[in-house]
Amino acid sequence: MKNMTKVMMASVLAVGTLAAGCQTTTTPQTPTTPAPTQAVTTSTLEAFNWQLVDATRTNGQKVSQLFFNPAKPLTLNFMNVNGEHRVAFMNTCNNMGAGYSIVNGNVQIENGISTMMACPEPQASFDTATLATVQGKYSISKNANNVPMLTITNANQVANFKAVSKQVIQ
Repeated sequence: MKNMTKVMMASVLAVGTLAAGCQTTTTPQTPTTPAPTQAVTTSTLEAFNWQLVDATRTNGQKVSQLFFNPAKPLTLNFMNVNGEHRVAFMNTCNNMGAGYSIVNGNVQIENGISTMMACPEPQASFDTATLATVQGKYSISKNANNVPMLTITNANQVANFKAVSKQVIQ
């Protein structure tokens, strides 16, 4: 009887091993599966303008202050000006910008500057939301169409920007 139990156990183990060996497992790419990220570098940031496509609060609500004028979305223009790394926040009521650096793979926005125009609503809220949006952890990936995407995540929200060609400003 003891030998029969050993033979049965060995048979179950063998069949289980064969079945497991024949299975293939893949992880389907779904909207909740994050795309592979690449290193955030000054050359990647400065190669494009980054146009806001989506921003949601941690509770899932859209950051509506950032979308009052769909024709003029928040756009980040990272650049090198005389050896200094700068970012301009485009389409804001006030002219806004800051210096930036990358420290240990993290973008740090510093020394922000802005004109001080008394902007009416909803432009004033747009400017305030802009400053809150650009602070956080930056990551770069590519979407399903192979377009580079910049994601900025902080304790309050997640904002996604798509890469767009830099345009000559005249």
